[in-house]
Parts: sequence; structure tokens; C-alpha cells
Amino acid sequence: MPATGACCYSDAGSVYSTMITLSIVIPAFDEERKISRDLQAAGAFLISNDIAGEVLVADDGSSDSTAEIAMAAELPARVHRAVIRSGVHRGKGAAVRSGVLASRGEFVLFADSGLTVPFENALTGLRMLGGGSADIVHGSRELSGSVIRRDRDWDRKLISRLFHGLIIRWMRIPRSLTDTQCGFKLYRGDVARKLYAQCTTDGFMFDIEIILRALLGGFRIAEFPVEWTCDRDSRLGIRRSARPVVRDLLRLRRTLPLPHRGGRTAEPGQAPLQR
Repeated sequence: MPATGACCYSDAGSVYSTMITLSIVIPAFDEERKISRDLQAAGAFLISNDIAGEVLVADDGSSDSTAEIAMAAELPARVHRAVIRSGVHRGKGAAVRSGVLASRGEFVLFADSGLTVPFENALTGLRMLGGGSADIVHGSRELSGSVIRRDRDWDRKLISRLFHGLIIRWMRIPRSLTDTQCGFKLYRGDVARKLYAQCTTDGFMFDIEIILRALLGGFRIAEFPVEWTCDRDSRLGIRRSARPVVRDLLRLRRTLPLPHRGGRTAEPGQAPLQR
């Protein structure tokens, strides 16, 4: 169910009672310029690949018209739509959590707004999940085979590498997980709903908490290469986010037992098709 204090708007109709294969969760905060394209692309992906699906927009207390545009965006009748709207801005982790807990799919995809990774890339992750080789699969920009259309600025790349080293040493994240912060992750639906029901991090470090809980729970995590384009209109500001990031990592170290070195990971998937 959505988080406390959230309103949920959804399409009516019998489609809601059908079996859902894939739930696509898109967290959004002041994304009125992007959200319509996100929904249209998600709907087109589901229809073109004959996947029974739903698209859930988790609006994190936007001050603009994100929610209204998300409800009005053109979407095929076969694709169910839900917009979960928080009354306050709580953070990306809270938004993703509300979307995942409202999902019904056999599999769940969380994808950042802005189409930084084409939805077609999810087919690789779905094959990995469906084949039973992993319970969770992350898109990774760092694997050989990934296609970077527009890269991050040098300062963000440097900070990303420093952060990766920090979480390996300080949080015992396995080295085999090369890109914990890529906003394109797929889960078995039951695993996603279990882990996000336990997650308490409202900010950007929710990814780290989910990984830690997954490793502690014995779930297998794998990665696959993606086609990625940097979105310069990011909600992650380096200076304003530094203190909350450190605070959340400290809290996770205090409240969660850290996994043993070399937690359960699986072999990486195949490279995406280049277009």
C-alpha cells in the first residue's frame, strides 16, 4: 500500500484485476517536463513486447503539475496507471518505497524519470530474473558492454568513484556490485515488496539499505550493462546532499548488521543491443 499520508489516483476498469507481469515504478519530484514522456515510453515498451503491466508514478510532494500531467498522459488502455502522491517532500527513497509497495507485478522495475536508460534495456534483466539466476538485477554503467551516450561531468564521476570505494570498505558492499546508484533496477515482485516494506531510508541512500537487507536475507544480486544518457537536470545536488548521505550511512551502520565480505551476487548479464 502507499505510504501513510499519500493519495493514490488510478485508472478504472477491468484491467486492474488482470495478472500483472511487470510493474514499472517511476519516482518523481517536480518532473512536469519529463513525466509525460516517461509514461508514454513505458506504455509503448509494455505493449510492443506484449507484457501485461502497470506504471506507477510516485510523486514525492511535487510543487508543480507532475501528478496532474501523469494522470493526463496518453497511455494504452491495456496498461494500468497509478499516481501515488505524497503531501510532503520526503525523499527519493520514500517515493520509490510507496510505488513498490503499491505494485502488483510478478516483477518490479524502478526507473528514474527522464529516460536515462531506455525501457528496452529491462528485457535483459527480465530474462535474468525469469531464468532464476538472480532475485535482483541492477543496471550498471560501469560494466563492459554499457553504452554511455552522454557521460557525467568530471566532478560527479570522481565523487561516484570515491563513494563506491567508501561503501565497499565501510558498508561491506561486494566489489562485484559496480554501480549501486544507477536508477534502473529490477526485482522479483515478492522480493521487492518484502525488502521495501523493511526499508526506513527516505533519502538517496535507500539503494544501499535495500542492498544490505538483500544480502542479509540471502537474495542474489546481479548486474547487466545498460545504454545510459546523463540527465543534467538531476535532483541530487552534491553539496546539499553530502550531509544527509553521511547521516544515513552512519544510521545504517548502527542499525543493521553488515554482511560478510563477498555477499551473494550472480554473474553479470549480457550487453544491451546498440541502436
